[in-house]
Amino acid sequence: MRDTQSAVANALTATVDELCQQFGVWKTAHALARAAWRRRQMTNQVSHLSNRMRRDVGLPENDDAPGQIRSFLWDVRI
Repeated sequence: MRDTQSAVANALTATVDELCQQFGVWKTAHALARAAWRRRQMTNQVSHLSNRMRRDVGLPENDDAPGQIRSFLWDVRI
């Protein structure tokens, strides 16, 4: 397994080196940062939603919701 990891690391290093030679270090770093940022934005997080908003979208309520005290006034059940 160690040999496999080494081969993958060497291939990745060679690919990054090739990209840096072809496009430059700053453009490669900028493209990597943008790709990481886009990937981060693609995953939707619901942990910050209040229980009212979780109910609105059909999710179960969270007992330890971070904004539970602030959203107490808005948690009106009909």
